[in-house]
Amino acid sequence: MIDFVQLQQIVKKHLELDRAIRSVDASGPTLEAAVNEAAALLDTSVRRLEYEILERGSSGFLGAGKKDWLIRAYEQARVKKVELSEEELDEEAEGAAPVIVDKDGRVFVQRWINGVYLKATPPSGNGKWAQQAHALQALGAKDITEFDMDIVKKLVDEAEGVYVKVAEYNYKPVNNSGGAVDVDDSEMRVNIIVTPPGEGGCDLTLEDYHSLLVQNRVYHGVKEEFLAEFADNPVYREPVEVAEGIRPINGKDAYIKYNFETDQTKIQLKEEASGRVNFKELNIIQNVVENQVLATKIPAEDGIDGKTVTGKILPAKAGSDIPMPLGNNVRVGDSGDTIVASINGQVIIANGKVNVEPVLTVEGDVNLKTGNIIFLGTVIINGNVEDGFSVKADGNIEIKGTVSKAELDAEGDIIIYQGINGKGSGKIRAGRSLWSRFIENANVDVGSMVVVSDGIINSHVDAGKSIVCIGKRANIMGGRLRAGEEISANILGNSTSGTETICEVGFDPKSKIELDRLLATKTSSTEELETLKLDLQILINTKKQRKALPEEKEAYMQELMERRQVLTEELKKVDERIEKVQEYMNNIQTRGKVSAAKRVYPGVKIVIRDVREDVRTDYRATTFILENGLIRVTKYEEPDEAAQKGLDGYSSH
Repeated sequence: MIDFVQLQQIVKKHLELDRAIRSVDASGPTLEAAVNEAAALLDTSVRRLEYEILERGSSGFLGAGKKDWLIRAYEQARVKKVELSEEELDEEAEGAAPVIVDKDGRVFVQRWINGVYLKATPPSGNGKWAQQAHALQALGAKDITEFDMDIVKKLVDEAEGVYVKVAEYNYKPVNNSGGAVDVDDSEMRVNIIVTPPGEGGCDLTLEDYHSLLVQNRVYHGVKEEFLAEFADNPVYREPVEVAEGIRPINGKDAYIKYNFETDQTKIQLKEEASGRVNFKELNIIQNVVENQVLATKIPAEDGIDGKTVTGKILPAKAGSDIPMPLGNNVRVGDSGDTIVASINGQVIIANGKVNVEPVLTVEGDVNLKTGNIIFLGTVIINGNVEDGFSVKADGNIEIKGTVSKAELDAEGDIIIYQGINGKGSGKIRAGRSLWSRFIENANVDVGSMVVVSDGIINSHVDAGKSIVCIGKRANIMGGRLRAGEEISANILGNSTSGTETICEVGFDPKSKIELDRLLATKTSSTEELETLKLDLQILINTKKQRKALPEEKEAYMQELMERRQVLTEELKKVDERIEKVQEYMNNIQTRGKVSAAKRVYPGVKIVIRDVREDVRTDYRATTFILENGLIRVTKYEEPDEAAQKGLDGYSSH
């Protein structure tokens, strides 16, 4: 063991010989001793050393099997002090290191086999330096009364952070400190419980702690910095975590990055001074050209394996790959990870796939001249759709004129510049949204939004998300309107009309029908399964008693077993679908509201979820919401931002 005086002699002896050495190998009975030796050989402070451990030493457990530590040490580069300009100082400040935590210097005393050792650590930030009184207090706590005061003073003043021997003591091995290591069943966490030394007993060294861990097959995940601090100042008789395994990190799944807008609720509608919303300059089609890159597949990532404290590898799950979502008129690019347009046309997503759809333009009206239209793409009609005709499209339908008692069916959006007069039987269905100047005496069913500027009169309108009337004449008078999230207009109802106006929000009618069907299926299948299980158990018990069954009963038993498997799988799928539908309906229910910017007339019926309220008085600038099972009248709220927006590329002036 090297004490402070010997360290000075080593420094003096090797100072001239080794001044040019940039790195040295050093050894010692402890890591601290090896570091001291390296500092002497390099003629530098211990604080300026960087080192790597070439061979881990060991004092054995409580002294048995002793082995020296071997390290390779390097001196940190000295930074030349340079005067910086104000400009350079500003740049330095921008990239400054994190704020240093204020921490006082401390003194630690350890009783080891061959003596009493003391270490003083320097402060950090604005912390205070340790004082001799701290050293005396630490020595007294270890019952050390005789020591070299000069060495103690020098250690405290210089605060090198290295243990140096300062005294002898009456060593009693029977009273040594002890430690027990507990590795959890998953081999991911390691606790250590230390018992304090008795009179004359020695403390465990950092090497002793490492030996304990190795003896318990702990090789990885040791919290070295924490363990070093714990060795200086151990907590006794309490489990302390000193090692933790590395958990695997699963890789990210592959995904598609689209180069076009896939969200249809982007552009804000604008109202003219006249109160009208101009539909003449609509631009709902995202046009693309042949060989244009539409999307890129970002590949799945490999995971990062984990490792237990005992060295077992915990394999990570690689990210899942996905197929390229290729629809109509697209192909895989030459790089193999892009989707490219094969033709000029409109890019849309249908059934989760990227499609480029051609556009069919009808220059005049849809009438006897054109007949009914069925088209696998987008249809643009520059005239009207007359009574009795139908237009069906896999993409969008855009109509510059009016729609009479006709049928429109689009998987995408429907845009009608002038409006709809269904004469009581017109039917409009859109997979996404409907835009129209007005809706009168028509039946409308859309997947997302209905947006009109001149109001809705005596119509049945269903929307998966919202029904919004924007404009000075944006009123709702008569009919039944149902929306998943909200209904909003200037005026609801009419003071003179005898037609009832019903506004329902907070649930999706289609989802409710599906949920009822699923629950009924689950009930009947569950009852069948329970009956089947009873019959099957009777046959099984009979077979056990008689050792065999007649041929027809054996066949029947096999039939029951197969049916049981089918029912079990069907019930699993039904439960999964019920969960998804309920989750969707719950999300919708939290946002149900009915709003009128100007007025609500008596006679209007408000339904939110399953609660109904008949309006009996006149309300102005009002929003109806559901709160604590009751419909409450609140201050008028603007429609949700998404409900005021249109399709990507939609522009109104």
